[in-house]
Amino acid sequence: MKFEWINEYCLSKKGVEKDFKIEWQATRYLIGGKIFAMQGGDKDKKKIITLKCEPSFGQFLREQNQYIVAGYYMNKEHWNSVYLDGDVSDDILKQMIDMSYELVLNSLSKKMQREILGKDKID
Repeated sequence: MKFEWINEYCLSKKGVEKDFKIEWQATRYLIGGKIFAMQGGDKDKKKIITLKCEPSFGQFLREQNQYIVAGYYMNKEHWNSVYLDGDVSDDILKQMIDMSYELVLNSLSKKMQREILGKDKID
């Protein structure tokens, strides 16, 4: 697989937990109990990773790359799925993972953010 680094990259972020949802046949990466990345397959069992993005950035990515589509089984405005057998650069995928992590982290309470990041104060 071309993106064997995904698991290590996601787990390297502060406060990330990983589980496997049997019903979905998907590996989930969570922060504060909320999914920021989910790796599994589409209806044809093609490998995908689904990530949260700013809506305008997600739409831009979908227009630029045929292997990035609206989130599979997710909110189509905020989530995007990347086909892992397609031609998406490591840099773009890392940028998407980083954005997804930050968006979900920032949606958590300030108290939870402090606990996760180990800071006394969140800007």
